[in-house]
Amino acid sequence: MIAATAPKIEDLTLNIAEEIHVKAPLDVTFETLLEQLASGMTTVENTFLSTQMKVEAWPGGRWYRDFGDNNGHFWAHVQAIKRPTLIEFSGPLMMSYAATSNVQYRLSEEAGGTLIKFHHLALGLIPEEHRKGFATVWNRIHGRAKERAEKKSK
Repeated sequence: MIAATAPKIEDLTLNIAEEIHVKAPLDVTFETLLEQLASGMTTVENTFLSTQMKVEAWPGGRWYRDFGDNNGHFWAHVQAIKRPTLIEFSGPLMMSYAATSNVQYRLSEEAGGTLIKFHHLALGLIPEEHRKGFATVWNRIHGRAKERAEKKSK
């Protein structure tokens, strides 16, 4: 008889939360965030996916890599959108294994700009190296979105 141990819930979940303070108006920040999630995405190796990433910014719209000729990689559906305060995605993201994610961006006005509350919750068989890399990737994406929004509002 083979004995198997069940993984702990901590080994099956990923939970990342971040607050990003942006010195730009709410509407500029929201639109720039959408642009960043599409045209401004990069890989871990820091190569751009700018011509490949697409975000269809409406309920049920897709977030995906478009390789052309009807080839690509589905990342998520837009689960909810309420311009300029909310965009939420649900799907596997860049994970090509048994996992799914919920990604939320909640934006609100604050003194001097916009506060973005980000939350990524994932459930599945996520390899440890990917679990560690997610925070770094999100931090890079958010830093670039902040920089772009602040530059636009000057």
